[in-house]
Amino acid sequence: MFRTFIRKNNVCLGATVSRAGKETINFFAIFTHPLCPGGYDSMLELVVAHYTENLNWLRNLPTSLHKTIYTKSPAPVPEHSTLPLPNIGREAHTYLHHLVSRYDSLAEWTIFCQGKPFDHAYDFKKTVREFESVVLDGSGIDSSAIQNHRFRWLGHLIDTDDNQGHRLFVPWSKNEDGRILDLLGFHRALFDTDGPDLYTFVLGAQFAVHRTVVQSQPRSFYEHALNVSVSFPDAAHCFERSWNKVFDVVGIDPDWLAGRQTVQLKPMKHQHQGQAH
Repeated sequence: MFRTFIRKNNVCLGATVSRAGKETINFFAIFTHPLCPGGYDSMLELVVAHYTENLNWLRNLPTSLHKTIYTKSPAPVPEHSTLPLPNIGREAHTYLHHLVSRYDSLAEWTIFCQGKPFDHAYDFKKTVREFESVVLDGSGIDSSAIQNHRFRWLGHLIDTDDNQGHRLFVPWSKNEDGRILDLLGFHRALFDTDGPDLYTFVLGAQFAVHRTVVQSQPRSFYEHALNVSVSFPDAAHCFERSWNKVFDVVGIDPDWLAGRQTVQLKPMKHQHQGQAH
C-alpha cells in the first residue's frame, strides 16, 4: 500500500492505493496534509530528521501540531506517516531538503529537530508545547522571545568552536581520528567568503525559524546548501555551528554573551559523555 497526493483547485486529493490481490484506489480530500505539495497553510510545523530513533515521544505532543517526519531508516517506521530520504548528509541534508522542497509552502514557523531531540534539549516536548501556545494564541512563555526574533536556537548549552574545530570537534570522543573540522573551507564553499574565527551556537542542531527569514534568501541558495551538505566533509557538523549564518541572523546576542564562550542555559538532568558536537 502507498499514498500519493496531488493538489487541484486548492484541495489536496489523496489516494491510498492497495495492490494486495486486485488494485483498489480510495480517494479522499485533505486540505492541509503534510505530504501534499503546497498543502500547508499552518502556523507551526515540526520537522523531524529520523534515522532509527524511537518516535514514541511524538505521542506526547499536541495532535493539532503539524508534523513532518523524514526518515533515512532502512526499516519501516510503525505508527507514523514518513517521507523517505537517502541516508546521506545527516540532519543537515534533511532540513535543507525540506527548505528546498517546501520553499513556497512553508509554515509560518518551522521547528527542526533530531529523531531523538533530548540529548541537547531534555525538555524539548515542553518547549514545543509552549512554543505552540505562543505562536497560536499568544499564551505560555514570553512571546517577545519568539515573535521579535525570527530565529531561535532550541537547546540548553551554548558553546563555541574555532574555525578548525580544535576546541570542540577535534577532542570529541566520537572523532576517533582527531581530524579537524574545516569550518573555514565550509564557509567559503557555502558563502564564497571567509567566515569568523569563532562559531558560537547551541549544541544539537535544533531550532525554530520563521518563513520570512527563510524566504529572505532565494531557493537557489538552499539548493546550493543542499549540495554542500552531501559534498563537503563533515558538513552536518559545520551546519550545526552555522544555522544562524545560513539564515543571516544573529543567533545569540553578543552583548548578552559578554565574551563568554560556554553558557549552560538550563540545569542538565543528565550529562552524556560523547554527545555529538
